[in-house]
Amino acid sequence: MHKKKYPFTQNRELSWLKFNQRVLEEAADQRVPLLERLKFAAIFTSNLDEFFQVRCGSLTDMGLVDPNQIDSKSGMTPDEQLSAIYRETKHLYTMRDNIMKNLNKILVALHIMPVAWKDLNKKQKQHLTRYFDSQMMPLLAPQIIDFHHPFPFLINKELYVFFQLIEDGKKRYGLVPIPDYLERIVYLNDEKTEYILAENIILHNLERIFPKQKILFKTIIRVTRNADINLDAKDIEEDEDYRQYMKKILKRRSRLAPVRLEVYKNYSEEPINYLCSQLHLSKQQVFVTKNSPLEFAHIFKLIDQLPAELKKPLLYEPFTPETNNRLNPDKPIIPQVLDHDVLLSYPYEDIDQFIRLLKEASEDENVISIKITIYRLAKNSKIVHYLRRAVENGKDVTVLMELRARFDENHNIYNAERLEEVGCNVIYGFDDYKVHSKIMEITYKTDNGLKTITQIGTGNYNEKTSHQYTDFSFITSREDIGKDATNFFQNMNISNLNGTYEKILVSPHQLKEKIISELDHQIELANEGKPACASFKMNSLTDLDIISKLAQASQAGVKIRMIIRGISDLLPGLEGLTDNIEIHSVVGRYLEHSRIYIFGCGPEAKVYISSADFMTRNTERRVEVAVPIEDPELKKKLLDYFETQFSDDAKGRKLLSSGYYSNVETDRDEPFNSQDYFMQQAKENKFVAPPEPVIKPEPVKPIKKSWIARLLGK
Repeated sequence: MHKKKYPFTQNRELSWLKFNQRVLEEAADQRVPLLERLKFAAIFTSNLDEFFQVRCGSLTDMGLVDPNQIDSKSGMTPDEQLSAIYRETKHLYTMRDNIMKNLNKILVALHIMPVAWKDLNKKQKQHLTRYFDSQMMPLLAPQIIDFHHPFPFLINKELYVFFQLIEDGKKRYGLVPIPDYLERIVYLNDEKTEYILAENIILHNLERIFPKQKILFKTIIRVTRNADINLDAKDIEEDEDYRQYMKKILKRRSRLAPVRLEVYKNYSEEPINYLCSQLHLSKQQVFVTKNSPLEFAHIFKLIDQLPAELKKPLLYEPFTPETNNRLNPDKPIIPQVLDHDVLLSYPYEDIDQFIRLLKEASEDENVISIKITIYRLAKNSKIVHYLRRAVENGKDVTVLMELRARFDENHNIYNAERLEEVGCNVIYGFDDYKVHSKIMEITYKTDNGLKTITQIGTGNYNEKTSHQYTDFSFITSREDIGKDATNFFQNMNISNLNGTYEKILVSPHQLKEKIISELDHQIELANEGKPACASFKMNSLTDLDIISKLAQASQAGVKIRMIIRGISDLLPGLEGLTDNIEIHSVVGRYLEHSRIYIFGCGPEAKVYISSADFMTRNTERRVEVAVPIEDPELKKKLLDYFETQFSDDAKGRKLLSSGYYSNVETDRDEPFNSQDYFMQQAKENKFVAPPEPVIKPEPVKPIKKSWIARLLGK
């Protein structure tokens, strides 16, 4: 290992693994409902799958291109980084096995049982053997590997039974692919509380497929392949449609080189060495699991199928997002947002309020156009439905669809085609820059001329994830921000990344410069002996320019506090380097996804929300948007949000200078969970219509007798 160029940084991949360990720790937390703990184990596994496909895949490629390239933040070559990742990951596998062993004990006590073959009674084994013969074996395609049947291609993340047998005195290897169309969960009772996984049934009935051979070794395996595809515009034919090019390039993903081999329980040197030689993997890249299945996707279906009365107390208490206190749900949205700014906070407030705005815009005769950038969408997206309706109703609709949203590429291609077929103007951004911004503009005709409604958010236009991720969505009719939004979409249409804007910050050519400029201003204040602060909430921090500026600001006396959910390449609290930086991480019921930038101290601070993390890919290689929040009430909402979450000592952890996490120390008697607090606040602050004014009748004045007399002429 070489000397680090930056003494206050750590390796990003190891930092990410520590974050994913925090996810796994939620599966061990006894304060978390039991079935939610099972979900966290599944999320940890899914996260790790993607990490190996993308990050390990990228490092593997890097090692082939330039094996001596040194990571400036850790002093490691690509191979050294991979070796460190493999060592750390093996500890995580052991940790997951121990957690799953304990979880399964509790589940069995509650009669929710994943049953091992050895624990089946005679009647159950007979039933499953008949089930295997009639329902499974006809669908299997076993293969013996020999001269005429070479080692097959193993599909990314698919399950296989791998075995060694002896036939005519010769040892041979074979594979049984487990088709993904098989029912993965096979229930053993009508209540659907006892079950066995399909791969275990096949594993234990392998001898029925090869009755004349002796099975020497058998196990279940899964291969993970590199999914880090690099797109090169030079490969696109001159007359080729961009969508068709993307479809073609995506086919390559499933055939890229293996980066990991997982083995279930049974391990033997000779067969595993054979697999490694065929897959060109080292023993470092082999991971054995003892008490956990290799694939956890079935967990969510399993929980859905459990009897309601059994699972209800074992899950989080249901939470319904509330209405924002600035939006009357009984009145149209458009007139309200034309009148005042709104800041939605997901998942505590309902994304349906935004969708209602889009629905109204699709139908309102005064709406002329809708423009929007899209990165990820829900299945059967209402967003796409109302954009299509807007086109059908004669609106001019422009959608900038990013086709390179990793693992959502096919879904985005499908939606782009659906939008184009009704006449929507769909554009695809830039060759070298992903468009990751979340911005929408509605142009509205009024008696006083054209007005704009602009929405800028921190998260995707995705109805499903808005109930799982924390994000902010700002809606305004401010003329200056509307003008910026108009310029932004015009620039996107003409592929101009160098546009200038009055209020919003746009990467790759403006956002980072503004962040550094604002930090420089805080440094100047500190040098003058004035209060100087900066606070940030985001998912990841890797940009070296910003990291260096944060370290400089720290040593100038600027108080820096950060909430970083995942990767932090910056190490806080290092004496003489980052003394004044404190970093927390919150992992809880909801995935923390919002980005907040705060420059300054107290209520006078400048506050932004943004789609961009402080990662080099966001600040230099993506189109991102940040917007200032200047409405005093909404700004206070964000400042209070940050302070509340920074004080979380239930799900919050403090990043140490070693790169590990510790509990957040407070004087409270009871741990404080910020997400629980925000749910309660949403209930208390939801919109309540003011009571209808009571019109009191005017009191009847007594008629004076003298007046009556005059009236009667008396």
